[in-house]
Amino acid sequence: MTYPEQVSNYISKRALKQWNLEWEEVCGIDLVVVVPAICEFEYLKNLLSSLIKQSQTALQKSLVIFVVNNSVSSEQIVKDDNKQTLEFLRALISKNSREMQSKEIIESGLRLGLIDVASEGNELDDKNAGVGLARKIGIDKALQVFDYSIEGKKVIVSLDADCTVEDNYLSDIQNYFRANNASVALVDFEHSLPVETINKISILSYETFLRHYIVGLLFAQSPFAFHTIGSTIICDHDAYIQVGGMNTKKAAEDFYFLQKLAKHYKVNRITSTIVKPSARESWRVPFGTGKSMTDYLKNKKKIFVFDPQVYIILKQWLQVFNSDLLLKPELILDEAIKIHPELFNFFSKRKFKGDWKKILDNTKTAKQLDYQRKNWFDAFETLKLIHHLRDAAFPMMEIKPGVEKLFNLTQHSFKFESRSEFNNELQILEYYLAELKSLENDLYKNFYQ
Repeated sequence: MTYPEQVSNYISKRALKQWNLEWEEVCGIDLVVVVPAICEFEYLKNLLSSLIKQSQTALQKSLVIFVVNNSVSSEQIVKDDNKQTLEFLRALISKNSREMQSKEIIESGLRLGLIDVASEGNELDDKNAGVGLARKIGIDKALQVFDYSIEGKKVIVSLDADCTVEDNYLSDIQNYFRANNASVALVDFEHSLPVETINKISILSYETFLRHYIVGLLFAQSPFAFHTIGSTIICDHDAYIQVGGMNTKKAAEDFYFLQKLAKHYKVNRITSTIVKPSARESWRVPFGTGKSMTDYLKNKKKIFVFDPQVYIILKQWLQVFNSDLLLKPELILDEAIKIHPELFNFFSKRKFKGDWKKILDNTKTAKQLDYQRKNWFDAFETLKLIHHLRDAAFPMMEIKPGVEKLFNLTQHSFKFESRSEFNNELQILEYYLAELKSLENDLYKNFYQ
């Protein structure tokens, strides 16, 4: 196959090549879904059941690549589960299975690919094994299966094996990128709700925390006001190459990857379809949904939200940071201390004045300055500032007062106190979450569109 020059350069210089893609080669692929999978045999069946419901037009142009992975020292139960997954997927790819569910998948027209990073000799070394490396292996290979003879976007979709998707998932992604000439987007998400009440309370609390934070960033008009959930990230091949590809971090690979993309591209939102991540407990990463569920259910660790006061300080700081005062580093910290002493302390400790002076000395245009703003005070620096303010001045709040304080701050009308039917914690959380989603959508439209 002949690749465009930038694709050829990336493949030769940056792509990981030691693993092979097993698939039935076809032309016409312009969307690839990459799914890392480790010990996911039962969950990936649910994902496949949702993917086969996509439209035939979308399925014909799409390929789903599973990156089945484990490290050399993974527990035997993980390796055995992955072995089952490999056998199951190979039977689907070769169309050699009589199992009822497999027959449905084969007859659906869903195109599948498999990268074996789990069998002996193919395993990841213990130092580098993790979801970041697994995603990179899959996406690097996706660049080699797109049909570049077809005009239009070549779309890379990041998904997880424990998710399910709606029937319009693939078609709406394809249509959105085509209609909006998008380079980067996030699909809306909604965690699947478990049956048990305590588990529902746990995941609703966690999603409330996530959306509370993003609403706060939207209120502050941060350029990094978006969720960083691996199973929701989509970009085209040009954007992927532009930022140097996926990182190989063991965790938070989605956060750092999306942060890089956001420094160069607008992060769009696709709200016409949703992905549903699992609300299970998980050992796979040291934080995120699975870790929060484990902490809540097993360790009795309650979930709190940030005091919205930190968003006020962030908003005031960004107003100064985006003003002409930025051209005078000697004055900007004077403004910081007027906003809050701990804001001043944070940037003093981080040697802002000296660093920013060096940046200004090497910045020649307004476009470069705008990039440097995003590059220096990025999503990670924003989070570190929020954490500093939390630790030094504004402790975390319980969900009810924290959410209602945020509603008041954003002038969001809510009528919780008058709703007599809210007589238990589960109903309260469901109400808060629905209101936060609505507020998030409204703020996004006002700020970004």
